[in-house]
Amino acid sequence: MKVCLANDSFPPLLDGVSNTVVNYAAIIEQKYGSAIVATPRYPGVKDNYPFEVVRYASFNTTKMVGYRAGYPFSHNAMRRLEAFGPDIIHSHCPMASNFLCRELRSITGVPLVFTYHTKFDTDIKRAIKLKFIHEPAIREVVRSIEAADEVWVVNRGAGENLRSLGYSGDYIVMPNGVDIDKSPADPEIIDRINRKHRIPEGVPVFLFVGRVIWYKGLRIILDGLRGLKDMGQNFRMIIVGKGDDLEDVKNYTKDKGIFEDCIFTGAIYDRAELKAYYSRADLFLLPSVFDNNPLVVKEAAACRTPSVLIRGSSAAEGVVDGYNGVLISESAGDMTRALAALCADREKIRQLGERAAEDLYISWEDSVAHAVARYQQVLENHKAGKIQHPRVKYDRMIDMIGSTYKALVRARLVSEGVAEQFKEVPGEFGAWVRKLYGNIKDRFDRYQ
Repeated sequence: MKVCLANDSFPPLLDGVSNTVVNYAAIIEQKYGSAIVATPRYPGVKDNYPFEVVRYASFNTTKMVGYRAGYPFSHNAMRRLEAFGPDIIHSHCPMASNFLCRELRSITGVPLVFTYHTKFDTDIKRAIKLKFIHEPAIREVVRSIEAADEVWVVNRGAGENLRSLGYSGDYIVMPNGVDIDKSPADPEIIDRINRKHRIPEGVPVFLFVGRVIWYKGLRIILDGLRGLKDMGQNFRMIIVGKGDDLEDVKNYTKDKGIFEDCIFTGAIYDRAELKAYYSRADLFLLPSVFDNNPLVVKEAAACRTPSVLIRGSSAAEGVVDGYNGVLISESAGDMTRALAALCADREKIRQLGERAAEDLYISWEDSVAHAVARYQQVLENHKAGKIQHPRVKYDRMIDMIGSTYKALVRARLVSEGVAEQFKEVPGEFGAWVRKLYGNIKDRFDRYQ
């Protein structure tokens, strides 16, 4: 099976969805066939993966949305993707990636699967300051999702969120996995973390991993910790990651008088080191209503570190309060109360962590195996003519772009054939034909 995966974020940018695409591609390449990834180009990045990565033109929008936006109608990228010969296309982002995937479907005729990972409406509202544009922009993205032949969501909460935005089609729940296994972390790395950050023995350690952006619930964490400090409880808060709000968050900890209790590590790319941070922590804190099915909660569970989450949030799906995690209201006061109670009962934390590892953990191998089985069903439905995706806005434009691409490819093949025939022809006429072909080739290359 040949699978084309596409996403707007990919390493060096680290987030849950880029991690998903890397693991899908690696496991498909290893066990099920071949994978290729299409993603926007990042300056200076060299890809070294066991699968092919196609980078296409991009422009810098990191301050707006946290990653570079791609130009999806790249002739060169499309040529490489078509040459790969995918059996199925899998988009992980409703923005540029989905337009690229729709064009590739128009050219190849193979089915398109879309996975809804994150609440993109939050990103739209954050990136676009003009409020009257929010709803039209959200509607357009929903239409783009509806163009897929099959829609997957990472959990039921994600599906409900997608419905609330106006999506009316069917969807299938397809949970993501994690690449951190349940074996113990390297004790030498944990010891190195303790020495590096001078973490006192016996002091509770809390952890956040992810993009450092306010809407991840960081204000609730920091205000809750200020309340904990007011109660006389010593602690260390480790924040792993980078993001647009990192400096603001650091300044906020200074204003709250807890900067000396907080540790900012920046992004950690080494998975063994990250596993050690998860294992060193007593509790993982993610009081976010933004995340749908955050991998970080499962990664923490793999390390037997229970999470503190918002009751009723998508991130808390599968978590039972007081059994395999802790659920609080969306308030700093509730965070303070929960942390104070757990700091006084370390055995309770251990029990929560053991149950989290049993209930919440799923490996990427199992997750991708489920996805590949569903790919097979999608292909069978496609061959049987059971898939009829609705025609949505921009489909005609995308079909026209695809037709133009095909015409250009045919024209180039014809011109190359003519040039080949006249390659050995002597004299001025042969030279004129070869020069003409060279000019045509230059025009094709500029278009790419």
